[in-house]
Amino acid sequence: MKWRRVLLWAGAALAVMLLWMMAPLGLRRVAFFRVRQVELVGIRYLDADQVLTALQLSPRASVFDDTEVLVDRLRALDGIADVAVTRRPPASLKVVVRETEPVALVANARGALTVVDAVARPLPFELVSLDLPVVQTGEKGDSSVVAVLARIQAVDPALFQTIDAARLTGGENRDVVLELGRHRVLLTSDAGPEVIQSVVLVARDLAAKARPYAELDARYAGQIVVRRRPGAAKRTGSARSA
Repeated sequence: MKWRRVLLWAGAALAVMLLWMMAPLGLRRVAFFRVRQVELVGIRYLDADQVLTALQLSPRASVFDDTEVLVDRLRALDGIADVAVTRRPPASLKVVVRETEPVALVANARGALTVVDAVARPLPFELVSLDLPVVQTGEKGDSSVVAVLARIQAVDPALFQTIDAARLTGGENRDVVLELGRHRVLLTSDAGPEVIQSVVLVARDLAAKARPYAELDARYAGQIVVRRRPGAAKRTGSARSA
């Protein structure tokens, strides 16, 4: 009878599903599948031992243990934006990490440097491996300076790599000064991608024409002021090329 065949196939399918679901539970107890190796992928700034410690693998840990538990442990580690853990039987785990992107080095009153992310949160990264702009202010405005740097990093990484330091201008406007070797750039704290791209285009044009300059002031709507000598950081009501 057809209905008997249907029941047999359904029963067989159910049995296979149950075996598939229950197999990890049984295999966890088999010593052959205990974790003996962890492959770390994507680690650039974090210390590998720190990541391995955060996994909290016991001597009896199995590749068939719940990997989501391991993911949650690693996501709680500062400096990790996302992570995936996959099994590689018989005895390995593969951990793929996406680290939080560092943006700046913030100097405190004593000159000590702290690595921070795009929202000025401290990151547990070693300074020796990083080449980042130094934020030269220990005030509450650090976050606004770092936010400008983060936007530049996203819009034009090449420009970001040329920035040595950044700070607030002081005064009422609280604009941002970027130091780029012999040049400097002035921006408002809310400068967007269009302004950043305009600065890049002007700098390229000046370089192509071999025209020397000391400062690009991008704080005025719709224009970039080019100065041969650094001007006052204070913003005025009008703008002219120097």
